[in-house]
Amino acid sequence: MAETSARGRALSEAELQELVAASDSGARNPAGSVGLFLAAVALAWSLFQVALASPLVNVILPGDIINNSRQIHLAFAIFLAFCAYPALKSSPRRHIPVQDWIFAASGAFIAMYGYVFYDKIVQSGGLADNTDKWVALAGLVLLFEAARRALGPAMAIIATIFLVYVFFGASPWVPEVIRWKGASLQKAMSHMWITSEGVFGIALGVSAKFVFLFVLFGALLEKAGAGNYFIKMAFGALGHLRGGPAKAAVVGSAATGLISGSSIANVVTTGTFTIPLMKRVGFTSEQAGSVEVASSVNGQIMPPVMGAAAFLMVEYVGISYVEVIKHAFLPAMISYIALVYIVHLEAVKRNMPTLGDRVVSLGRTVGGMFAFFVGFAALCYLVQYPIGWVVALVPEGAGWVLAASVFVAYVALLALAATGPDLEPDDPNAEDVRLPVVSEIYKSGLYFLLPIIVLVYFLMIEQKSPGLSAFWATALLFAILLTQRPLKALFRGGREIGAAARAGAVDLIAGLIAGARNMIGIGLATATAGVIVGTVTLTGIGQVMADLVEFVSGGNLVLMLIFVGLLSLILGMGLPTTANYIVVSSLMAGVVVELGAQSGLIVPLIAVHLFVFYFGIMADVTPPVGLASFAAAAVSGGDAIRTGITAFFYSLRTIALPFVFIFNTDLLLIDVTWVQGILVFVVATVAILVFTAGTMGWFLTKNRIHESVALVLIAFMLFRPDYFMNQLQPPFEDLPPAQLEQALAEAAPGDTIRIRVAGPDYVTLSPKETSLAITVGDEQGGAARLQATGLLPVEMDDAITLEEPMLGTPFATTLQGFDFYGDDPVRIAALRVPRPQLPQELMFLPALLLLAGVAWLQRGRLQREGVPA
Repeated sequence: MAETSARGRALSEAELQELVAASDSGARNPAGSVGLFLAAVALAWSLFQVALASPLVNVILPGDIINNSRQIHLAFAIFLAFCAYPALKSSPRRHIPVQDWIFAASGAFIAMYGYVFYDKIVQSGGLADNTDKWVALAGLVLLFEAARRALGPAMAIIATIFLVYVFFGASPWVPEVIRWKGASLQKAMSHMWITSEGVFGIALGVSAKFVFLFVLFGALLEKAGAGNYFIKMAFGALGHLRGGPAKAAVVGSAATGLISGSSIANVVTTGTFTIPLMKRVGFTSEQAGSVEVASSVNGQIMPPVMGAAAFLMVEYVGISYVEVIKHAFLPAMISYIALVYIVHLEAVKRNMPTLGDRVVSLGRTVGGMFAFFVGFAALCYLVQYPIGWVVALVPEGAGWVLAASVFVAYVALLALAATGPDLEPDDPNAEDVRLPVVSEIYKSGLYFLLPIIVLVYFLMIEQKSPGLSAFWATALLFAILLTQRPLKALFRGGREIGAAARAGAVDLIAGLIAGARNMIGIGLATATAGVIVGTVTLTGIGQVMADLVEFVSGGNLVLMLIFVGLLSLILGMGLPTTANYIVVSSLMAGVVVELGAQSGLIVPLIAVHLFVFYFGIMADVTPPVGLASFAAAAVSGGDAIRTGITAFFYSLRTIALPFVFIFNTDLLLIDVTWVQGILVFVVATVAILVFTAGTMGWFLTKNRIHESVALVLIAFMLFRPDYFMNQLQPPFEDLPPAQLEQALAEAAPGDTIRIRVAGPDYVTLSPKETSLAITVGDEQGGAARLQATGLLPVEMDDAITLEEPMLGTPFATTLQGFDFYGDDPVRIAALRVPRPQLPQELMFLPALLLLAGVAWLQRGRLQREGVPA
């Protein structure tokens, strides 16, 4: 791919499809009976996962299969990986060699080992015997090879390094800072394969329970034609504006990213149409590819799927799925808004022409799109009321009535769609490009919104599990794929209904097969990442990473975050979204929390996970391994390295936002009211646009250096008003630690009191410190409130020392790294109580005045140059 890009030749459509297949679903597609067999296996996997997510799962499947679903899930993934992915570039594509059949069958059997020999493993307490350990080792070797084929060498190499560290961590050639006692083969294999601490851990469980259904949902929605509909709607709305193809690419990729777990597939799917049109209006090959890369990779941070990471965050952070979506929504939205603005500025700077001769208003277009999204969100929210009325009227038969109502709505929308022609993909290289008219095409795909409404309703309103929500949305897609063709034929005069019905059945089966093949890499990624997670829990390498980052950063919090971001980028190189999130969060999330606490910053865990996630997905952009950049260069014919560098520059906002929400959690809508949330959205949008103008060197006209610096400063003031207000009015007052009980008594319920704890480390005995945030409860009196915290302060020699908190109390886990029984006591080093402070929003006023000043300067310059302002 890199050679192709370097020569400046864009790949053909067939070559691009092979590229996507090679990365997402396997490049090998044998014909004949073998091909039918592989298709049947993939189909069986999809049907098994649908049954597993069904509310009738306990009736459909035996209990032992449900309990061992992770083993069955991995068995399907390994079997299909060896069959669908060739071992080498020179390996055959049209048939499966004998050794691959052997690897596939062996890998599937070993994955099922815990299911087949369940009774023996239970009796042994999960400890591997002599046979188990060799079978487990063989399983890991086959898993790593399957991962190498499906995901490239990066994942297998990283997992192998961690496994070697497990065995040889005590060797003298291991640097002393990361040395540990090592583990025997029996202990390591028990941990990695036999128990649920390693390969069959949380990540693979999430893949089996939730991720598969969402990937299948996306594949079925694409097979139904929704992807083409979204792209056409985006081009119809934005294609005629200046830089319109690039703006449409951003919006189209955002819509595709909502349901896609692959940035590479997103690049190729939307890029084959958008990149040629971007080049047509004046973007270079590298710029066109970069816009597509930036927008496609951003699709991975877009709720509700977030490249499947959202479901892992539920398990790792311990909050509900709705909470994850709420926290992730605002940064993703403003990031996309900024990307549209980047494209607009590039078009203005280059005075790019528009496509077509239709005159459109930017204000009306933006207003119309905003009205659509608000209306869609309102519909998803308001639908709960008629549903509530139905449930109240017919409580026993409400499910059937609601299902019938959805089907009636579907038939009505399909009848509307049948009044016009089906949407066919356009040729971006045609001499006369006629972009679609929204008012003419919108009705042809409105029924595609129904499964999304069902999904959002069950997730956000009913707050059902992600798996069950995806099941009902997928069940509706089953009905759509089976009936849309014959019903359209019926509405259009009743011709060839039988052929249309057969075509619909073929579409459904093809979608089920595609969904399973798209899951091979994700299933293997989550299983292989389990080895890394298992290594962290077995060896305690997480604490070592914290010490290493603290040493390199010199204790400076910002430098520490930069270093963690760089490590996340490196660890994420060459990994798919799901895998890189597991890897970087396992190693880096605890580091940020611990070192933040040592620096006096209490960081919510969800903010930390989003921080490492944002940097992990940037590995898809950055050279030399940025897979999405290589894919875009293959489409555009541009240079892959230059494409990656330009895409990285376009993605600066995605790098800046994590630093902002670590320090200002309002951006994640944590502990904010509705009014505050709206204000945060408006101000954050202005801030990201100002930041974009500053970094792009263009606001109303070309910036001078001092204007760019001022714009970046304004953005910082809008994002972090608390920083400037804290310089004017410190938010906390320092008190003697002995006044802790008195401070608790005088504080109002809900206030936060901070204490700094210092003492010897439990392992190294070296001095360490951490900060605790005590949320004052409703208890009466300081003593009762102190008791509720679980802290046990003792006054000793003019100091307040702490005894070890009881297990189960709020800070028992946080303080478990301190040695409470050594010669040096653990003590309260500082006590800080909140003090009255003016609203931090007052800092918006000088920021906006400074922005007005920059606008005034540039407007005056434009008028002097004779350019209309």
